[in-house]
Amino acid sequence: MVLSRFWLVIFISSIVFVIFSLFSGNSYTIDHVLNGKKDDPILISEKYMDQIPVFIKDSINKSEDKTFIINRDTVNADTTYVYKNKTVKIFSGVQKSDGLLPTCKTTLLDLILPLMAYLAFFCGLMELLIISGVSEKLAKVLSPVFVKVFPSIPKNHPSISYMTLNFAANFLGLDSAATPFGLKAMESLQEINPEKDKASDAQIMFMCLHASGLTLIATSIIGYRAAAGASNPADVMLPCIITSFIGTIAAFLIVGVKQKINFKSASLVLGLMLLIASIVGLLMYVNHLDLIGKNYFTTNLSALILVGIIVSTLIFSFLKEKKFTEANTTVYEAFVAGANNGVKTGVTIFPYVLGMLVAISLFRNSGLFEIISDGIAFIFSNIGVSKGITDALPVALLRPFSSAGSRGFLIDSMNTFGADSMTGRLSSIFQCSAESTFYVIAVYFGSVNIKNTRYALGTMLLVDVICVITAILVASWFF
Repeated sequence: MVLSRFWLVIFISSIVFVIFSLFSGNSYTIDHVLNGKKDDPILISEKYMDQIPVFIKDSINKSEDKTFIINRDTVNADTTYVYKNKTVKIFSGVQKSDGLLPTCKTTLLDLILPLMAYLAFFCGLMELLIISGVSEKLAKVLSPVFVKVFPSIPKNHPSISYMTLNFAANFLGLDSAATPFGLKAMESLQEINPEKDKASDAQIMFMCLHASGLTLIATSIIGYRAAAGASNPADVMLPCIITSFIGTIAAFLIVGVKQKINFKSASLVLGLMLLIASIVGLLMYVNHLDLIGKNYFTTNLSALILVGIIVSTLIFSFLKEKKFTEANTTVYEAFVAGANNGVKTGVTIFPYVLGMLVAISLFRNSGLFEIISDGIAFIFSNIGVSKGITDALPVALLRPFSSAGSRGFLIDSMNTFGADSMTGRLSSIFQCSAESTFYVIAVYFGSVNIKNTRYALGTMLLVDVICVITAILVASWFF
């Protein structure tokens, strides 16, 4: 219910603002909102040749393509004059994201189809883990901790192994593997959900822990920083870990209090201590490496672990081939059956993702997001927050809505202010310390047709705010 109302508010307010801008004269056309593509120039006005300044008119007449561009500086947008069909069209600035119709197309071609491919492959592997008995053994080992965090889940339930693989994939920055494992966990949790259209306590806890984005190796962030010329691309790794870890603990405490979880459980405390110890141990190891060693370690660790998971799954399936025979299948046929289920899951979540991304597209292209972003930055700057922090806020504000959009702001901030600036580093921490909340909710709850998400959205947004505040404090401390 909350998600539906929030979606309607974004959709309707964006459309109303677009119409108001058109009739108030603030916008010349709204075509870019429907048909424009990301980075396309925006048409702001159209004039006759005799209405423009003489020096611009002369420059257009001298140009072979009848175009003149004013590039005043690197911060402000270029203004382009194009003479065509007896009028001069004036463009200024570029579009922040695809319009409504291109978003529909790219959602299917650039997001859902690749996601379906990942789902097919990893759901195929999950089927092998199930039949071979690996998932059952993993669930037995981890049950003492998970039954304390998820008291409504029966002991040794298969969802425990799926959630474990999802958390591990997120922890290692394996986004392509994390989503299929997470969707499988949601499906398994849905089997024991007494109210099929309403999120269970276990599903809410899982979603909030997943969305807190606990990450050890921020591979993509390190790559972006290296491309932007950072002197030490991995220098934000520790702040990212600290920020995401605090976000995870906050999510657990907030949901735990709501669900009345026993925080004094010995197995729960032991599990938490082991997690902290593993993080500290890895940090100590990485910290003693030189720059080249850090880059080599962070580049290869995640990939090696993913390859290890794939190889070990196939080897164990081969060793337990009798179990596949008992199930009247083979290792390959089981993989194909699992992959087929992955494709079906992709088809199921497509409408949910499409609806959310179209609303976000309208929100960004309407100009409403920029007004809100600029307003928040203005308030922060007037209460004494440094400019290095306020310049990074667009990344934090857009992150819950769109990973691709916030990534664009991240790259732009590093190009504008420098990868080693406070803004560049803080933007990197914002980007890697949380998930795209609305996308995650659309995908995960949509995959099991849950309509009532209860307090999941509010909790996830609160955790996002905690991560933003933590990121600012940690970045200020480190840099």
